[in-house]
Amino acid sequence: MEEGQKTNSEQMSSIEIRRMRIREKEKKWRYKIAILSGKGGVGKSTISVNLSVALARKGYRVGLFDADVHGPDVAKMMGIQDPEISTEKMGDHTELVPHETDFGGKTALIKVLTLGFFVEEDQPIIWRGPVIMKAIWQFLADVKWGELDFFIVDLPPGTGDEVLTVAKSIDLDAALVVTTPQEVSLLDCGKAVSLMRKLGVPYIAVIENMSYLICPHCGGRIYIFGKGGGKKLAEREGVDFLGEIPFDLRVREAGDKGIPIILLEESEVAKALMRLANWLEKKMKEKRPISAAK
Repeated sequence: MEEGQKTNSEQMSSIEIRRMRIREKEKKWRYKIAILSGKGGVGKSTISVNLSVALARKGYRVGLFDADVHGPDVAKMMGIQDPEISTEKMGDHTELVPHETDFGGKTALIKVLTLGFFVEEDQPIIWRGPVIMKAIWQFLADVKWGELDFFIVDLPPGTGDEVLTVAKSIDLDAALVVTTPQEVSLLDCGKAVSLMRKLGVPYIAVIENMSYLICPHCGGRIYIFGKGGGKKLAEREGVDFLGEIPFDLRVREAGDKGIPIILLEESEVAKALMRLANWLEKKMKEKRPISAAK
């Protein structure tokens, strides 16, 4: 019995040490942004990747943490193959050094870490809640993220363990809830907004993705999932609405090729995503001044 109590005590001590490391690290991250959704299939990871790239294009130091344990797609979307992941001794512990990319000099360096770096693409990750929590703590506490202007976390759909673990481990500055215009998505995403409010996140906003299809022939708008749902959700919940992101076939094509659509500057989607980045930058500056990295 005494031996079991000692093991539990040691485990608690390890958790507390990790929490202390997270607290120290997040002091170096000016803005901590969570991207989430109450429903899967709304393009949340697409928004996370392209928002990160848009901010890096503006010269900011960006870290992107893919916390979607069961569907880590960020590496594929960013075209990262054979990532350079190393370790570095930091006093009494060892830390991972995240992969860095600048898309051939098109952006400032983006630090990226995803579980997808460590598992084969076709292998499922069969973990229970406590293991997931431990992995997220480790990716927050034992990774050499360094000084960042924006630390962006791509959360899995729903309101489960991963979302709660991240939101309770770091002091988020903003939560951006991604939805599509259809009613079933709005219902689930309303729950995500309510959760972020209960957790005390100071700034919450809604983004409507796949708002309309741009006709490849005439350029007109086709509202395949309905119209105006995201704005209505934001108004109902009393949070900001950050705009509509159109659906373009090139989003899928670019994602499959590992080229964030934001780099295709002439597309309407890229322009909408850049407006989103500008709006987020403005709202965060209102919270605390910021200057782009040199």
